Amino acid sequence: MSSTARTIALPDGSSVSALWQKPKDAKAVLVLAHGAGAGMTHKHMAATADGLEARGIAVLRYNFAYMEKGSKRPDNPPVAHAVVRAAVAHATKLAGGLPLFAGGRSFGARMTSQAQGQEPLPGVCGLVFFAWPLHPPGKAGVERAEHLASVKIPMLFLQGTKDEFAETPLLQATVNSLGKRAKLHLVDHADHSFHVPAKTGRKDAELMDEILDAAAAWMAKIG
Repeated sequence: MSSTARTIALPDGSSVSALWQKPKDAKAVLVLAHGAGAGMTHKHMAATADGLEARGIAVLRYNFAYMEKGSKRPDNPPVAHAVVRAAVAHATKLAGGLPLFAGGRSFGARMTSQAQGQEPLPGVCGLVFFAWPLHPPGKAGVERAEHLASVKIPMLFLQGTKDEFAETPLLQATVNSLGKRAKLHLVDHADHSFHVPAKTGRKDAELMDEILDAAAAWMAKIG
């Protein structure tokens, strides 16, 4: 799969890098944010974008401002939210009227949901979360999810049952509390990186196919 480099202008006059890939038969567009420790070119981000493109979903993945600067310290929420909004606005121009979705991995997923909860992202019809971080490892709780009640568009949570950032019973209760607008797709034995132990008899590539099949099918249904 091939991608095209893009530059997203931010309100403060700076910019961040992005990568755009769109299949000929695109059915929808996903604006994809990265996790806290790795940027848009990380192998998992690339595999997600390539896999979705193969399934008819165009993807705009982008860097947060701190990653663009080479910093290891994630942006504070207001800065991150501004980048999410700028990325969505940029993707809208590229989408050509296709259904628009937003989301991301871990930190990127949470920053996207927070942005949507504060003020709806223009034109976005659904949110797709890859390993949404409900709580820090070893500190189970649901405080991070309080803003989700303000999100009024459909949400898809793709999560491993061994994710230390989201104990399954807590996440299930959280998603259930959101009603019909939220759906949870659990991947047995997978951790926060969607890795599974060899003893399960499954390979990470199989999990990725399962996750991306679920994401593409959900977007096709919602869009």
